Amino acid sequence: MTDPNGAPTMAPGTASIPTHVPRDRVIDFDVFSPPGSQADYFGAWMRLLNGPDLVWTTANGGHWIAAGGSTVRGIWEDAMRFSNEALAVTPGLGEVMQFIPLQQDAPEHKPFRSAVMKGFAHQYIVATEPLVREETIRLIEAIRAVGGCDFMAEFAEILPVHTFLSVIGLPPEDRVRLRPLGRQLTRPDGSMTVVELRDAADAYLEPHIRERLANPGPDLFSRILSVPIEGRAWTFEESQRMCRNLLFGGLDTVVAMLGNIMMHLARHPAEQEELREAPGMIPDAADELMRRYPTVAVTRNCVETCEIDGVTIERGDLVYLPSVLHNLDPRSFETPEKVDFARKLTQARHSTMGAGPHRCVGAALARMEVIVVMEEWLARMPAFALDEGAQTTFRAGNVGALDQLALNWQT
Repeated sequence: MTDPNGAPTMAPGTASIPTHVPRDRVIDFDVFSPPGSQADYFGAWMRLLNGPDLVWTTANGGHWIAAGGSTVRGIWEDAMRFSNEALAVTPGLGEVMQFIPLQQDAPEHKPFRSAVMKGFAHQYIVATEPLVREETIRLIEAIRAVGGCDFMAEFAEILPVHTFLSVIGLPPEDRVRLRPLGRQLTRPDGSMTVVELRDAADAYLEPHIRERLANPGPDLFSRILSVPIEGRAWTFEESQRMCRNLLFGGLDTVVAMLGNIMMHLARHPAEQEELREAPGMIPDAADELMRRYPTVAVTRNCVETCEIDGVTIERGDLVYLPSVLHNLDPRSFETPEKVDFARKLTQARHSTMGAGPHRCVGAALARMEVIVVMEEWLARMPAFALDEGAQTTFRAGNVGALDQLALNWQT
């Protein structure tokens, strides 16, 4: 429910609202379908910046939303009072998935996170770049002469999943089978239960996990599983939870990121030309575009009753943390909606890839993919624009993404 300007309104009926939630903080706002998000995902979320830094929505069983940049970032980094165990406001998702290391807290989290980070060490990211570049060029060459494409279906939906399956040593053609599972985790449509979703991923992964435990290879899963956990080997259950975590992490986030970046460049031909003439700017431009178009949101469950923004968050409350409300809050970044390639960001300053002890373990891989795509696309493709005859639509969720992105260019 919104007012005539599209802003969330007070939710009708308050009988089921917890007694510690002030009634002036209650709104009607579904994080899986913010009003207006299909046409303008970012604008739909930014309406919350006009109110208090913490609001309570009655949707999805009731939960807090951090609606100010410092509050989003502060809770994201506060692993002592806010756990990642719940995973999401989707009922039952956290209890079923049991991701390692994403849903662990200290001290259990540290050895597992350390093993995963060793698997993503810098030398492995560097070694993966030629593979990403080769596949990027292949996809570009397949569509360049056509004069147009649906960038999501013909590029963004392919490259990141191809890359991730390659680094974990699995057949890239399995993308067709696995990609829908990524969508169901982040943008559920009700066609699968969370148990069915987990079981589908586990059924796919099980033979590959058992093979890597018995005969490790050079792939990412093998590298991680070869690192002892406090002096002992990984159990099969731990291995399954970790591989499940990384599989889902590799199926959606970069897809959404590439779509938003290409949408921006299609809308701004002068910036396309600037980067073509000065390709050395592309790494900084990639960081800035990743900041400008964040779509990831996470959920934290409060484990220690505390007061933030003048309200009490009780133990057991869920808090939804949209990266968009940190990155696009003018109190966090000057003129945040403006893309400025000279902003000289570091990834750690923005929240596109998270913050704190659960910051995305694949952040460096994602950044490398974005840079390579920008380099090769701008070097090989003529000036491109949005297809005026097609509609650009978004779908919201824990990772918001474009459903389609029709581009055209002169051949």
